[in-house]
Amino acid sequence: CSILLSNLLIQRSEGFESKEKIFSEEFELVIQALFTDPGDQSGWFYHLWLLAQTSTPDNPQLISSWPSNGAKLSLFPTRKNGDQNMVSSPSSICCYSLKEGIIPIVLYFNDPVKGLNPSNVKLNSDFVFDKDLQWRPLVITDSGYSNCWATYLEIRNKDCSTSQQFSVEVSIPCSDDIMSRSGSHCNCPVHFTFTVELGNNNDEAHDIDLFHDPISWSSSESFQSHGKPSCVAFDQLNITSALVQEESRWNLDRLSDEIDLFRDLPDENSKFAKLTLARLLLACAAIKSRGSSLIERKGYCEEALGFFSDLINLDPSHKRYYEDERSLVLMDQLTCDMETFMKYCSVQVRSNSATLNHVQLCRLSLTRIGFTERMLWVQMLDLSHNKLRSIEGLEALQQLVCLNISNNQISSFTSLEPLTKIVSLKALDLSFNEIGAHPIDTTRYMCSSPFSHKVERCEAFVECRKKSVNVEEFWDAILFFKSVNLVQLDIKGNAVADKDSFVTVVTTLSPSLKWLDGTCIH
Repeated sequence: CSILLSNLLIQRSEGFESKEKIFSEEFELVIQALFTDPGDQSGWFYHLWLLAQTSTPDNPQLISSWPSNGAKLSLFPTRKNGDQNMVSSPSSICCYSLKEGIIPIVLYFNDPVKGLNPSNVKLNSDFVFDKDLQWRPLVITDSGYSNCWATYLEIRNKDCSTSQQFSVEVSIPCSDDIMSRSGSHCNCPVHFTFTVELGNNNDEAHDIDLFHDPISWSSSESFQSHGKPSCVAFDQLNITSALVQEESRWNLDRLSDEIDLFRDLPDENSKFAKLTLARLLLACAAIKSRGSSLIERKGYCEEALGFFSDLINLDPSHKRYYEDERSLVLMDQLTCDMETFMKYCSVQVRSNSATLNHVQLCRLSLTRIGFTERMLWVQMLDLSHNKLRSIEGLEALQQLVCLNISNNQISSFTSLEPLTKIVSLKALDLSFNEIGAHPIDTTRYMCSSPFSHKVERCEAFVECRKKSVNVEEFWDAILFFKSVNLVQLDIKGNAVADKDSFVTVVTTLSPSLKWLDGTCIH
């Protein structure tokens, strides 16, 4: 029924021209069914589908980007200050990937889309770059659809003898090529501009070694707080309030009526009722997020958190699902407005005066990551001491240099695949997880085995065989380490770290690695 109704609405078939009219009728019918027989699961699932259609815009829309509009990028933006100390310039943002001559551009949509290419995402600049830039979906599946897309500007043969700036303009017109899974097209044009600063300061910055000493996440000596990130453009691409008001008035009224109805459901301990109420509240919060009233989400999120906590106790067989949903709500609540989010943010200064935007989300019992579109500017992220089983979503953070996911529940290298898409990642703390602890690891089968017909033989396996490594045992580690370029790795406290050949795998495939579990290996 849901597929048929979707197609009829997209095609605007006779009698299906008005989405509001059709969905109002469908809501009335399904509510009658739910209140007649609350135990019928099919009615609840159909109601959840109707809810999803009501709480999302009809067309995919760009909601976030990196760099943000008006940003000025530089490699370790610094200026001299008296006694040879270097302090962060308030007008520039550190872009560590400039050290390797790369500028990632990230576009984040509210729905998974496909079809981005140079003809519908136009880049103009006074700096010469490759005109055949390819936009890549940052996703670990092969569907072609992704919320997050990226391309990489390469700065070649740059003249740094004098200071210079160049601007980059990114324009996305209305396009029939950019399409969501439902067949809707991108009809909200977007334009933003950022600048890149090159020159003498960058020559000095190239000499700064961020990893001269190992990063110690638990030590206050390694990093010193240097205030709040001053260059972050928060919610830079939200839809205007006027558009939200026009699009969402009916949606919000409909959802409010639904909430009132389900509060009156006789069975207070119905897991379906609690789950539906939680999703109704989050749908209201999602609509609010499209305007200028992000802070209004807090009330909806707080109540939804209570329902998911109840469900964890009421329905323990689905505990993991409820924990994941709770984690998403908590991430939303912590990042939904600047005042709240800044409590977890700081600018950290290394002993060599390099500055990085830092976010610390520790000891929150998170099992899943969400709302990464609000963190595209983060360069240091501390997610230690949570319950993370997956890090899907972090692939959007193309500015990320240092990541701490120690003391979580990561069980395999395959679950770290999102990190292979981050070009700037240099320091990774995986210590005290569960990698190698499970003899039968079902997450391994989420990506293709190198010994299946789907993955071609690669040089990494040949190199490891030359050093007497059992590649059948370490294939997932080999695939991971050949795809990242780490300078520092902490992996103690994992079962895999105790295996004889593991260090050989890491050192063979990571020629730039300098620090391994706090010990200098070069």
